[in-house]
Amino acid sequence: MKKFGYQQANTDHTLFIKHRVGKVTLMIIYVDDMIVTGDDTIEIEKLQKRLASEFEMKDLGSLKYFLGVEVTRSKHGLFLSQRKYVMDLLADTRMLDCKPADTPIVENHKLGVYVDQVPTNKERYQRLVGRLIYLSLTRSDIAYAVSVASQFMHSPSEDHMAAVMCILSYLKSAPGRGSVFKKNGHLDLECYTDADYAGNITDIHSTSGYFTFVGGNLVM
Repeated sequence: MKKFGYQQANTDHTLFIKHRVGKVTLMIIYVDDMIVTGDDTIEIEKLQKRLASEFEMKDLGSLKYFLGVEVTRSKHGLFLSQRKYVMDLLADTRMLDCKPADTPIVENHKLGVYVDQVPTNKERYQRLVGRLIYLSLTRSDIAYAVSVASQFMHSPSEDHMAAVMCILSYLKSAPGRGSVFKKNGHLDLECYTDADYAGNITDIHSTSGYFTFVGGNLVM
């Protein structure tokens, strides 16, 4: 990619970027799959021809599915969801027939580390939380609950596992929910943050949160 004039991103070595006459082309690679996007249609066409001349390739057209993320386009923008990922997760945990929950975590929860806590299967807990972390890429509504569950990866208890099951029950209520990226006509960057004061009952640390919007769309 570098011989084609692309620069490898420092923060993500699978991402390659090229700027040309005020336009940009991006390519991200995962094993033998790749996504090419940007506003430089001429460069994108050149890149596709160059790659096709060196590798056996198949152009799948507009992006519809990538690494468990489903992409739906409309005149208003993009909708990203992981419905199949959620359904597979519910099936693997035998939660397909569970009663849906209204919220992903109990209000005013008291999750922490206690001397009398009953331990649970550590490997299973870590595996489930890991899958939920990936799901939170498109499900910002579970981000806080997952961040709480991830604090107890080293020594999970039955109470912590129950919290994970609560997240799964919440997912059952709306497995196809996701993130919308609208065409708002600008790329303004907006950031918001807030924190409580020593609200964590486990270590008495403060809990902070932040939101970042690009072009009016929540990205992190």
